[in-house]
Amino acid sequence: MRISSGLVIALAVPLLLTVGPSAGFDGNSPSNGLSAVEAFRSGTQALKVGETDKAVTSLQYAAENGYALAQWKLGRMYADGDGVPHDHLRAFEYFRRIVKSHGDDTATEPGARFVANAFVALGQYYRDGIPNSPVKPDLNRARDMFAYAASFFGDPDAQFQLGRLYLTGEGVRKDPKLAVRWLALAANKGQYEAQATLGEILFRGENVPRQRPLGLMWLTLASDGSGDQITWIADAREAAFRQATEDERAHALSLIERRLSRGREW
Repeated sequence: MRISSGLVIALAVPLLLTVGPSAGFDGNSPSNGLSAVEAFRSGTQALKVGETDKAVTSLQYAAENGYALAQWKLGRMYADGDGVPHDHLRAFEYFRRIVKSHGDDTATEPGARFVANAFVALGQYYRDGIPNSPVKPDLNRARDMFAYAASFFGDPDAQFQLGRLYLTGEGVRKDPKLAVRWLALAANKGQYEAQATLGEILFRGENVPRQRPLGLMWLTLASDGSGDQITWIADAREAAFRQATEDERAHALSLIERRLSRGREW
């Protein structure tokens, strides 16, 4: 699937907000005393030693001078409440800037994974909306954000999100088989949620031939890989393990051993 980058960028700009000068991930940006890349380095160093206020000031300087990596870092901080108060609208704006300035970057450029992550973040905001803000739920825009990052950048998080949309029929025509294809792409790249979702589908035989050992394999890989920190994954794996026969468990173990030794895709 390939979507026009111009269309995606247009879809990502619903707010008329001021955007600083454009710059790349290599730090080429307008200089005014301290360069954007120097400000970014100063900000990241301040974060390491716990000087959050100083860090945010430096990162904001770099971001306003168009340094995309600073925009991404601030977007993640405000989205996660990492050292700063949660501010999803501010996070949305930083991610939007990246997509607007770098949506035409190639998938081989150094900052491609950060651009892809910005697309995914915008997709999630469009899917859910931001309460008490101009950003309303828009499943069509969410789908376009996920689809672009999933196809052009091959981003596993985007592939998982797109697969989930096709699985539920949110914003797209429900297509479980296409959902499984996207989930498998993400699962083979180690995306835990995709592995667990695919594992549940295969274990239960939902819209695909039932393959309980293979499903248990994916659920086990997801649970082990996430360190049992994602509760629903651990619960899904435990439920499948209880239902599986001894032969199915043994078969799943052999599939895991084969996969780990050969790196073979399912």
